[in-house]
Amino acid sequence: MTASSDLSTLLQIEARAMEAPTLAALRFTIVNETHALTPYRQAALFEQEGSKLRLVAASGLVSVANDSPFAVWLTQFAQRFPRDIEVHRLDYNDASDIDAAHWSEWLPDHLLLVPLRGKLNELLGWVMYAREEPWGDSDSSYLERLHATFGYCHAALGRKKHGGWFGIKTLFGQRYRWLVLSALALSMFIPIRLSVLAPAEVIALNAKAVAAPQDGVVGSFAVQPNARVKAGDLLFSLDDSALSNRRQVALKGLEIAKADAHIAQQRAFDDNKSKGEVAVALGRVREKEAELAAVDSQANRVEVRADQDGVAIFADTNDWLGKPVQTGERVIQLAQPEDSGVLVWLSVADAINLKLDAPVRLFLHTEPLSPRAAKLVESSYQASISPDGVAAYRLRARFEEGTELPRIGLRGTARISGDWVMLGYFLFRRPLSTVREWTGL
Repeated sequence: MTASSDLSTLLQIEARAMEAPTLAALRFTIVNETHALTPYRQAALFEQEGSKLRLVAASGLVSVANDSPFAVWLTQFAQRFPRDIEVHRLDYNDASDIDAAHWSEWLPDHLLLVPLRGKLNELLGWVMYAREEPWGDSDSSYLERLHATFGYCHAALGRKKHGGWFGIKTLFGQRYRWLVLSALALSMFIPIRLSVLAPAEVIALNAKAVAAPQDGVVGSFAVQPNARVKAGDLLFSLDDSALSNRRQVALKGLEIAKADAHIAQQRAFDDNKSKGEVAVALGRVREKEAELAAVDSQANRVEVRADQDGVAIFADTNDWLGKPVQTGERVIQLAQPEDSGVLVWLSVADAINLKLDAPVRLFLHTEPLSPRAAKLVESSYQASISPDGVAAYRLRARFEEGTELPRIGLRGTARISGDWVMLGYFLFRRPLSTVREWTGL
């Protein structure tokens, strides 16, 4: 071959290497297409993995079976390659007794080792070329020049391969593995405050219930939900149609009783026997008067008024109009806006040890970027069914001083902080609880 043809072949192989889409394609080019530049009988590519070399490609093979006798011996032989980044020529006559035992069986007499170097001149691997004729200086110079391109392409494709890991996988290389594992183990002892999340609602901590004063049907409302009222303002009224009818009947009964009493008194003047009927008639009059007074008393309780200033809290007037209510059934709550707090339903599955004055942060759905700070003031000892149908503990918290008070009725998510624990316990608390539920250990 002339120098011009060698240069043309070198440029063609370099172009093929630069066009390789994957590491597998580049490895095939290195061990097979280099033969066009300088003849050889065998070629093998070894990549650096930690402190060892691994056989990844061989000439004439699509893939390497690392458990074949040839691959096993060649991998062991490669561990004794030089560890610098220079081109080396190895001859069978200079081989050690360990290598000579199988060299003649698997390889020709003359080897050429060419390093693959990365961008920072680090060793990426070795390419071994074997043939029967000795290697000359021209062969070494051409291959050294070509393998500089191979090393550049190998480093670029290696970064592309690991790009999906954002470089994390390189941290677990042989050099950094123990350092990273030690750092992870030590991080498990970092103190962190145990916390849980639970649904929450803004409530009035000391709201006063306004209940139905007697059995009846809600007839009308004088206020709207969340409206401010003053003491004495009308809140709602019960339907008085039934009471009105009862009063008319009681009035008629009283009139009849009075008429009967008057007749009995007139008869008593002429008939001594009729005097006993007077007391009976007068007793019936008093009875009818008591019935009328009772009806009037109930009529006076038809209208329900506020006994203090506050905000009327209830869902919707249409939910109550025409609805039968019993005596003592709550219809409205009167609350003071400055007395607002947080009601949290903490499910039994998420429960942690909590103390009074534990920090609580409320993240409202309407203002998720403006959390409110509060402190725990009450925690139920027994679980009950929450509005979502889940067994949960009922927690109440009071907003801290200086906190902007949200409107009563708003909902969100509360984060309740508990004791200080290690990060490892924080991460594995739930998995450990699940394992104990299933195994009982």
